[in-house]
Amino acid sequence: MADDSRGPGPDDMRAEHDPAGEVVELCRELIRMDTSNYGDEDGPGERKAAEYVATLLDEVGIEAQLYESEPGRTSVVAHWGGSGGSRGDERGGLLLHGHLDVVPAAAEDWQVDPFSGEVRDGYVWGRGAVDMKDFDAMLLSVVRARTRAGRVPSRPVVLCFTADEEAGGHKGAQHLVDEHRGELEHCTEAVGEVGGFSATVRGRRMYLIEAAEKGMAWMRLTARGRAGHGSMINRDNAVTELAAAVARIGAHEWPVRLTPTMRTLLAAVGELAGTEATPENAESLVEEFGGAARMLGAVLRNTTNPTMLAAGYKVNVIPTEATAHVDGRFLPGFEDEFFDTLAELCGEHIAIDYVSNQQPWETPYDGDLVDAMGRSLLAEDPEAVVAPYLMSGGTDAKHFNRLGLRAYGFAPLRLPADLDFTALFHGVDERVPVDALEFGARVFDRFLDEV
Repeated sequence: MADDSRGPGPDDMRAEHDPAGEVVELCRELIRMDTSNYGDEDGPGERKAAEYVATLLDEVGIEAQLYESEPGRTSVVAHWGGSGGSRGDERGGLLLHGHLDVVPAAAEDWQVDPFSGEVRDGYVWGRGAVDMKDFDAMLLSVVRARTRAGRVPSRPVVLCFTADEEAGGHKGAQHLVDEHRGELEHCTEAVGEVGGFSATVRGRRMYLIEAAEKGMAWMRLTARGRAGHGSMINRDNAVTELAAAVARIGAHEWPVRLTPTMRTLLAAVGELAGTEATPENAESLVEEFGGAARMLGAVLRNTTNPTMLAAGYKVNVIPTEATAHVDGRFLPGFEDEFFDTLAELCGEHIAIDYVSNQQPWETPYDGDLVDAMGRSLLAEDPEAVVAPYLMSGGTDAKHFNRLGLRAYGFAPLRLPADLDFTALFHGVDERVPVDALEFGARVFDRFLDEV
């Protein structure tokens, strides 16, 4: 006779609710709300999407607060779980965060209206489908389903949906940390973007969990010289000085530098490839990721990419000033090398100002939270490999790290082997597979069983 005394386990309880039931429609609705962030005073802001999120939470009895750094630049914070709503769990709180803004999209370049949320060929299309209204939808679908089923986590959880991440997070996550720290300071761990998605290596799906992130130095370079007539000799030409510095920066070959996170990832790839990972073969191992190598190759070294140039107002006038902007990204542990080299490349006549200067971070890939992420993925995809990686871009984790949290990127997606997923970030025809959204909701539901 079977022993019925054990009570229902996680899989039994999971049958009581459908964590993926709303995820596709929620993703479509969020995409339909244009929250384009132009990085200046233009754009619609996030208010409409923030109010929508707050309403969704309110419908299941979760009270949400809206915080604005300025009119229309709106973030949402809600507290969920914990014993009687307490924030006193010995593990501290868990911060689950996603951003509501998206980069702009030029409709004429797309196959579909980028703000339609259209479902076509098994994908949800639109700006934000992978960055990151997909995870916002997963989180909302799971939280709503669990709350309705009475499956609220015992650990206190902060649900946070931020403004302005696509312009550095200064009007969103930074504002919350600076002005509303009390909402967050009991948290000890954080989970947000970008990680948990699969890439196929040697026929095996490998899920990449973000455990580190490059620092971000958005720089404005300025050269000043002597103005004069364009027909005359002028050896103090600001344009010439600036152009030479920009050329040096753009052409510089930064050396390969491996952080602990990338050593762990490359060791996992080396095992699949039948070779030992070394700094010398790091680039060839990264190529095993196919299209994802464009992102992972960028985290083997510091990078500097000139992106904007401005000078002058008339062809026959040598201007007093010339400016350029450079997107610099630097690895955890190699900050001094980056800034010292940059100063040498610029030379003494170029002034450097920072539009945004945010530090890198790296969290040890161990502990209960990491184990929970791995188990939740393998429960849905048993033959997979799970490993950490270092993110080339920036996320809100940079700001939340100032609270001393252990941060990870975990927005799980099981992706087709032939999908060039990393090209969709900020790209044309951004889209996410419907079954990947549903997979992600199921995985994240399992993850919340263990946190």
